[in-house]
Amino acid sequence: MDPNRHIGVKRAALAAAGALLLAVAIAAVAVGAGTAAAADPSEMARIAAGTFTMGRDGGPADERPAHRVTLAAFLIDRMPVTNAAFALFLNAVGGPADASGRRLFDWDDGDARIHERGGGFRADPGFGDHPVVEASWTGAREYCRWRGKRLPNEAEWEMAARGISGRAYPWGDQLPDAGRARYGAGWGATTPVGVPPGGASPQGVMNMAGNVHEWVSSLYRPYPYARDDGREDPRAAGERVTRGGAADTGPETLRATWRGADVSRGPRAGHHNVGFRCARSGASS
Repeated sequence: MDPNRHIGVKRAALAAAGALLLAVAIAAVAVGAGTAAAADPSEMARIAAGTFTMGRDGGPADERPAHRVTLAAFLIDRMPVTNAAFALFLNAVGGPADASGRRLFDWDDGDARIHERGGGFRADPGFGDHPVVEASWTGAREYCRWRGKRLPNEAEWEMAARGISGRAYPWGDQLPDAGRARYGAGWGATTPVGVPPGGASPQGVMNMAGNVHEWVSSLYRPYPYARDDGREDPRAAGERVTRGGAADTGPETLRATWRGADVSRGPRAGHHNVGFRCARSGASS
């Protein structure tokens, strides 16, 4: 890549991150007033419609075969959902379980960073801007719905991370390092969202490699991906896919094609290193 273009991409990503933090602060005020903030396009990146190669033939068995997938344009959150934002959701919906008793959040797990204090759920001190963990797949889905969004499906997540050019990582083909991703740091050793800034995609999407794995809507099924084969049925039983590496995993988990391998991903519970981000259909930005 031309050095000047590389610098321009990094500057654009940093500017987008700053705009997102402002948008999240405004949304928090609206939610604190007792209503769910509507999806704010300024906190989302537009991914143009197109056809890309999903999976890779030289990777683990669950990444094979590489195959072409065509998607309509969509929007995806530039950052993972934070503990502070998810705490607002828990307060708005009345707690960590829904009306059917399904767990939205494992608040009683030792790895949770949100607890009930002062009459409401609050992020633990120092963790408000870290990505939420211990949200179940149902909790992630319901949070996104509450925000007027939805979970991205597996193909959308990979297209946002990989692009139609087939990048190995969200930032390009350069090998991971501490300036691009949080990995190999130990159990629960997350950083605030948006850190490190060198991991941004060309569209300014942050943290798609490292810090926490991310729930997507799709069931964990063999490739090729097909949206109409039942894997996008929200009522179907089975494990859901998690994408992206985490703070306590190695560099091999950071590739844009990685599907979670042996990560614990039972949808009815939260997990210490699994978070999420939201998406929205449509081309507006």
